[in-house]
Amino acid sequence: MRPVIGITCGDGMDPATEALSLPASYTRSVYRAGGLPVLLAPPRDEADPEEAVQALDRIAGLLIPGGVDVAAGIYGEAPHPALGRVNPDLDALEVPLIQAALRREMPLLAICRGIQALNVAAGGTLYQDLAAQAPGAIQHRQAAPRWHASHTVTVAGESRLASILGGEQAAVNSFHHQAVKKVAPGFVATAAAPDGIIEAIENPDLPFAVGVQWHPEGMWQRHPVMLELFTALVAAASPARRAAR
Repeated sequence: MRPVIGITCGDGMDPATEALSLPASYTRSVYRAGGLPVLLAPPRDEADPEEAVQALDRIAGLLIPGGVDVAAGIYGEAPHPALGRVNPDLDALEVPLIQAALRREMPLLAICRGIQALNVAAGGTLYQDLAAQAPGAIQHRQAAPRWHASHTVTVAGESRLASILGGEQAAVNSFHHQAVKKVAPGFVATAAAPDGIIEAIENPDLPFAVGVQWHPEGMWQRHPVMLELFTALVAAASPARRAAR
């Protein structure tokens, strides 16, 4: 039986449509890795966002995907002029969901915006805009196709990420202007770009809590090693693995 992996999703770019939006590459990646993807959407109207935490009773693992910027007020900062579009409903869904998943030691993989939401939910901070706040940063918003690896990252040798990717170097794509600044308590930085910008974090005291700044769901068709991130999430969420803990 495939472990059920919950994937958060928000509204699309046109508020008038009220349509939910999530690239199919995320669900395809989870399914290809052996999981059963289900979508977790922000509550509407008068619903309490905390009620969404009840969804964790019905899933075995959690995937926090990419998306718009995380609101600066969540980590105690005023919005920088270069802060992009934010989605308060999505923030209100993901922050308590992540916090509850961490308390439950539920397997969790966070991607791009996801690593930022994970870091903030656990008590860390972000660069609101790399161009303005991190002088000397390389290009982190590539114009190349999503499958293209635009820069390398150095991976900590003893990390879970290194064991997943099979080494201490990886080539990744890059589609972000925010990034982890102060790493959240309990987490450690496990990968960095050539300019020193943090590209991955994980909590070594939890069974599986990993965040990456790149988009593996857009790479694995041409860079198969990137599917291993989803395979590791699904494996950690399998009934046998969870029962052994």
